[in-house]
Amino acid sequence: MAPRKPALTDERMDQIISAILRVGLGLAALVVFAGGIYYLVKHGGQLPQYGTFRGQPAQLRTIPGILDFAFSSHSRGIIEIGLLLLIATPIARVIFSVFAFALQRDRTYVIITLVVLTVLICNLIGGYR
Repeated sequence: MAPRKPALTDERMDQIISAILRVGLGLAALVVFAGGIYYLVKHGGQLPQYGTFRGQPAQLRTIPGILDFAFSSHSRGIIEIGLLLLIATPIARVIFSVFAFALQRDRTYVIITLVVLTVLICNLIGGYR
């Protein structure tokens, strides 16, 4: 009987992680760029009013609000979607790593990666306090 090959080699895992990061970054950049162009088309001719501070609208402080803003054709919402994609990219990489290490039956790295994922999620959820 021939020796059994692992389901996912380290080289293949690196290639997939690299693709996740490249696609995530590229997609995020494209969405932010498109939102920026759309913003300039709509508001590029307006004069800035530096004497009055206007903070971020409350609607852009939550994910459902960002989605509503973006799907209502607001350029700032589209830019925020791109930033959310940028934040989601390394999280997707860590999630993939958990499954890849589990396929390789590497318990140590599964545990370490789950700890990293837990820290990422806790910081995202509790980071507003």
